[in-house]
Amino acid sequence: MPGDATLWTAAHCRHYAMCKIDYLGTGVCPAGVARPYVAYFPQGRMDIVDALARGRIPVTEGLLDVADSCDLCGVCELQCHFYSSLRPLPVMAALKSAAAEHRRSGAATARAPSDPLVEELRAIVGRDWAANDPAITVAYSHDPYPLGPHHVPRAVVLPGSAEEVEAVMRLVAREQVPFVVRGNGGSIYGKVFSEGLVLDTARMKELEFDPANWTVTVGPGVTAFELQREALRRGFRVNVGEPTATVVGNVVCTGLFSPWTAAYGMGADHVLDMEFVDHAGRRFRLADPDGAGPAHLAYRHRVAEVPGVCTRAQIRLQPVTGDEAGLIVPFDGLEPALRYARDLARRRIGLALAVLGPHFIATFLAPTWALAQAARRAFPEDLGFGFGVLVVADRFGLDAARALAGKPVIDQDLFRTLALGLPRVIEPKTLDLLRDLEGDRPAVEALADPEVRPVVQAALGATPATIAAAVEPDLRAAYERLYARPELTDLLWLNQFRILSARLARHKHFMPLILFVPLEGQLITALARRLGEIAEEAGLEHAYGFVTPIDMGKRAVLEYDWYVDQADPADKERTARAMDAVVPWLDGLCAQPGSNLTWLKTVFTQGTARKESWLYRDLSDRADAG
Repeated sequence: MPGDATLWTAAHCRHYAMCKIDYLGTGVCPAGVARPYVAYFPQGRMDIVDALARGRIPVTEGLLDVADSCDLCGVCELQCHFYSSLRPLPVMAALKSAAAEHRRSGAATARAPSDPLVEELRAIVGRDWAANDPAITVAYSHDPYPLGPHHVPRAVVLPGSAEEVEAVMRLVAREQVPFVVRGNGGSIYGKVFSEGLVLDTARMKELEFDPANWTVTVGPGVTAFELQREALRRGFRVNVGEPTATVVGNVVCTGLFSPWTAAYGMGADHVLDMEFVDHAGRRFRLADPDGAGPAHLAYRHRVAEVPGVCTRAQIRLQPVTGDEAGLIVPFDGLEPALRYARDLARRRIGLALAVLGPHFIATFLAPTWALAQAARRAFPEDLGFGFGVLVVADRFGLDAARALAGKPVIDQDLFRTLALGLPRVIEPKTLDLLRDLEGDRPAVEALADPEVRPVVQAALGATPATIAAAVEPDLRAAYERLYARPELTDLLWLNQFRILSARLARHKHFMPLILFVPLEGQLITALARRLGEIAEEAGLEHAYGFVTPIDMGKRAVLEYDWYVDQADPADKERTARAMDAVVPWLDGLCAQPGSNLTWLKTVFTQGTARKESWLYRDLSDRADAG
């Protein structure tokens, strides 16, 4: 039996699927690439070890095959540690040890039960791509959401084409089998589970660029990271969500928002067309004026079922000018930061805009939780850096952003210095130096002053070795190699690929509460305060996340984050108490006439709608009433 530390790691997998993309340039688990069931990736092996230890599954033929497929190459160790600080390699070794011990014992190996549904699925997709072995299905049975519902599915199927999806949907309709569609499994609210069938789109990786029409056709298994990488290679950019989220799934489920939403929009703004297979196995297109598709351009203020299985989407490509970069404008309070961001949006300055809080910024920068905690305290208390407005723009937009700020900003050069020298930024002697330099201004402005910068850079000794020294000794050489790559300290690159936002969950799973709101400082401050109070009353950790302007600053997306240990029964109880308080409160707020507030709960699965239909709900409600 694995030791306590190994079992703890297995139970705390974040399920963000960062082990499925080559975001560090170190490769991807070869077993998962060859057989893209979740079980063959490190994430799935973590679930298998946890389930085996808890007696949820026996040793099966599938489990032995999964164990044998791992060669302990160690690729997952750095991938997982970089964003979560977890060390999964001992879990992988424990699975192989359990398999070896089982074989030595001579005990019987369990086989998957006979199931006519699975045989029919295999007749559609091929024998390798439908399974009901418990070691395969258990990897589709839960995510970090502590309140469930989590179910082990009857079977899992990985179709490879729209035609196969049609046949699968006709089968489940005929047999009345419940089903759920799974992209990359990045759901964090228990939305990708079924007692029936899980339809995993991992094999549907179509990617076809049409530069003349500024579009790319994307299959439902293509992740944000994969699409952005290929788009940039061709001189384009796309608006994407979290790096492991499938692009199609993100559009359908949330409308796909990010800091780039400030310029690129949300919801139907992203797509020219989408193809679906409905629950009866019939294909339809979003842009077909005579079909069922146009109805999905409208938002209905209620929890809605998924329209079907999206089998491809035509996504808009965006131009890249080659002179884009990022900067951060520091503020001591939320409301002045919001006013500045709204002013930028109204003037159409910037491609990506976000008002970030100290927790987000510190966690974004720091490679360890201990360093992130120290930075989170030091930024507002010692530097006067309570909030920061991220701006990504071309050189003209950056000049305008600086002029509008009217004070020193953290440009790309200084950001790299802070990222590499963070351990020394928050040392007492550095903070004393900045206090001597600040005069009547916040220390962060002294830090950002170009005239002071040579002194600061000399004091920080900002090198890859400096930041690598913050991690465990056996990982320092690997981190030093990583941070020697300029993109890992490049605001533009990091935000194009959304790489570091996953670090928010380093110490615990994070539950984002997401609202679409008027961009009004007092309103957003009050909403954030109350969301924090509810978490505090329940005993949950919490922090402001970000605000991004939408529609030229008239509206915004607000994220406030709660933090939960998904394996801790006490945290589960706290989460239940907090949800019991927040759900009726938010439902009531959003139902008030004239509120123009919408939360993601009702947008979920309606992300293909025009964003205006949920951003300007008061107009829609009055039209419906009329």
